[in-house]
Amino acid sequence: MSDVGTSELPVNPPSADGSQGECPTSGGTGGSATPSYIYVLGQIQARFPQLSVEKEFAQASGRSNTEGLTDPQALNRVLSHREHRYLARQLCWVLTVEGLDTYFLVPRDPSDLDLLVESLRARPRATDIDVAIGVRGPVAPPTFCNGLTIPIVFFDQIYSFDLDSLISEAKPEKMPSDKFAPVAEEVLGRIKLMFDNHGSMPEHRALNYLAVRYPRIYSLTAEKHAQNYALSGIEVRPSPLSGVRQIVDVIFAYTHRQHDVVEKHFVRVDVTEQFPFLMSKLSPYFDH
Repeated sequence: MSDVGTSELPVNPPSADGSQGECPTSGGTGGSATPSYIYVLGQIQARFPQLSVEKEFAQASGRSNTEGLTDPQALNRVLSHREHRYLARQLCWVLTVEGLDTYFLVPRDPSDLDLLVESLRARPRATDIDVAIGVRGPVAPPTFCNGLTIPIVFFDQIYSFDLDSLISEAKPEKMPSDKFAPVAEEVLGRIKLMFDNHGSMPEHRALNYLAVRYPRIYSLTAEKHAQNYALSGIEVRPSPLSGVRQIVDVIFAYTHRQHDVVEKHFVRVDVTEQFPFLMSKLSPYFDH
């Protein structure tokens, strides 16, 4: 059996507008299919699709002075060398969400393979965060990667960072880190677990966008905690402004721990296309 990696895809990458070309594994969607945009938080892993690729990697490792390194450190060192990019093209790149294999990641532009390589950490931690933005393709056939059958995402962008970096960038200047960090971890944890968040639904994409691009959701929650409020709910609703464009309101509810008074704040996000964007900043929300 020949090696099958990301250099030998079983599908055609979508065009620039997200439409999928004819594809033998999906029955042929044609160019008019509605694109399924993905904006997902997870962790990227590199895996060997066949034993032959693993053996080839072992030979490359022997030429790269990997003595004393852990497996992640050796993988990071070998793939960081330009002469070993051929191996990166053969690997399966899997994005896990909450520990579950969720998507294969394939660059829409081959030059973006570097984003996958750069996502590898020499010392992986549970608090690592990878954000993948792209278009969902068909489910990969069993021959793609050791029998694993999960959807392929053709990505346009990947951001890789860790929780500490996110907290550092989101923290208000005058707020102590020991007060802010637990709040940020709570909010991010709630977002990642909502609705089986796989980054595919409009509410997923809006929440994930806010989690990594709008730090005000963290600082507001920290301020409410200081006032003895608890974050009691996060809800996503279609916005009254939705029409030609798909717009959602993300509502954060805070309940006073002594008096049960509920305060709500919301932010409006446009999720019409591949890249969500903010339409209005956080402001008080009143139920109608």
